Amino acid sequence: MESIYFVMAWACHRKCRHCYEDRFRPYVRGALERVVAEAEANFPRIIANLPPRMTYLDPEDCTPDGQPREKIGRVILSGGEALLDATRERVTYKVIEGLRDKYQDQGGVRIVVQTTGDLVTPTIIRELLDRGVWMISVAGVDDFHVGIEGPEKQAAYVAGLTAMFEAAGMRPSGRTVPAVAWHQEEGPIYSFFGATDGSWIGKLWPRGRAWANGLSKATLADNFCARWSGGMNFLNRQYAGSEVSIEPDGSVYPCCVKTAHPLGSMLDEKLDDILDSLVGNPALEAINAGKPERMGLAHGWDVARFLDASRTTTPKGAPYANLCIGCDAFHKDVLGPILADAQAKRRAVCT
Repeated sequence: MESIYFVMAWACHRKCRHCYEDRFRPYVRGALERVVAEAEANFPRIIANLPPRMTYLDPEDCTPDGQPREKIGRVILSGGEALLDATRERVTYKVIEGLRDKYQDQGGVRIVVQTTGDLVTPTIIRELLDRGVWMISVAGVDDFHVGIEGPEKQAAYVAGLTAMFEAAGMRPSGRTVPAVAWHQEEGPIYSFFGATDGSWIGKLWPRGRAWANGLSKATLADNFCARWSGGMNFLNRQYAGSEVSIEPDGSVYPCCVKTAHPLGSMLDEKLDDILDSLVGNPALEAINAGKPERMGLAHGWDVARFLDASRTTTPKGAPYANLCIGCDAFHKDVLGPILADAQAKRRAVCT
């Protein structure tokens, strides 16, 4: 597989108003221990059920005899905040070590640590690089992150982090988002992005606090399914463009936006088995094609009905329409039981 986005733990030190997930927030005392303990208990099982090789074939880059070249895939480690004191030693570093050990003799893996950036220190950078991290990706460069609002503060923020990264021997990434395939750059590298106007996520997913606060500007014309971190190509697990998202409880989704129901559980199912069992399902093949409006055709939902189900009212009382809303409605009305049945059949085979 080319890419796996692994949300390791819910704990964060911020509660940004644009966040796509309500569970990303500060936790204290017993609540903090519960979310950290969940992540600590589950990550070994999740790693065990990842593909045996984290490589993929690139049909756009073939050998002289026409065979797609095998390239190294990536696992993006995120939160919450991956570098919190509460989770860094107990979860993040151990996950990095587990991935390194799992794949070092199986073609390798590119390990990406995604962070808001404000907890980064020279010591932490060195600890990440010593464990084999390929990229540190700073995801918080935008006006939604308190303390760095505006271009001047953001430029200073980026400059300070850049100095730390380059002092550690890192280079800036040459990749551009939203490219379908990442450059196969030599690490260690660093990158910056944020929910800025014009970025692939700039209009914000209709999820979490972004939804509750009425911040999503997306319309029916904004097909997140076919964008970076969307569901397109998620079933094509051996080829370029394939990506899934995994949560701390092991739930796996075809996109970072998250569908209303997960595809399965990485706690007791292998990712390859989950995806292979769903190949050919008309609804999921529509997501795989980046055409969610067609996911109900085999179930009496023509495109017009799907688009109608994509219209709603925001919690602020404003009219709103986006394909993610229609996808949610179709999952709740039709696809949820189908996914649950597929999971039951997989587990019956395993037992």
